Amino acid sequence: MRIVSYLFLLLALAVGNAQSQSLDSQQIRILALENAWNQAVQQQDAKAMERLLSAELIYIDYDGTVMNKAEYLASVRAPARDLEHIVSDSMEVRFYGQSAVVAGIYHEKGIKHGKPYSRSERFIDTWINRNGAWLCVASQSTPIAH
Repeated sequence: MRIVSYLFLLLALAVGNAQSQSLDSQQIRILALENAWNQAVQQQDAKAMERLLSAELIYIDYDGTVMNKAEYLASVRAPARDLEHIVSDSMEVRFYGQSAVVAGIYHEKGIKHGKPYSRSERFIDTWINRNGAWLCVASQSTPIAH
């Protein structure tokens, strides 16, 4: 009986460890997608962005503007600013079944209307897993006062 109990304990630990490793790889995957988003926007690469976004995207910008996928992609193609860099930090990923929510801080620096600017925003992105591919379905950002 002791041997059977010991085997069950080992099995439970192995399953828990495998789930933890899987979760870690999924977190890494989502964070890589967040960083790919930044690079695509900085390089004005709407094709790369298109692969990250769901057709049903709801995007709420820092100024309250609401955009669908087509409108957001148009803003990536022809931004009203020249971006020097975009970087996210303090990102935390939480999973809810086949969905993931990422909260973090986004820093952007560039030139808009001929004037340099720098801003930081808190953001929250919602990703869903469709047939093994993660797609962003909702994104919202809020300015951080300096």
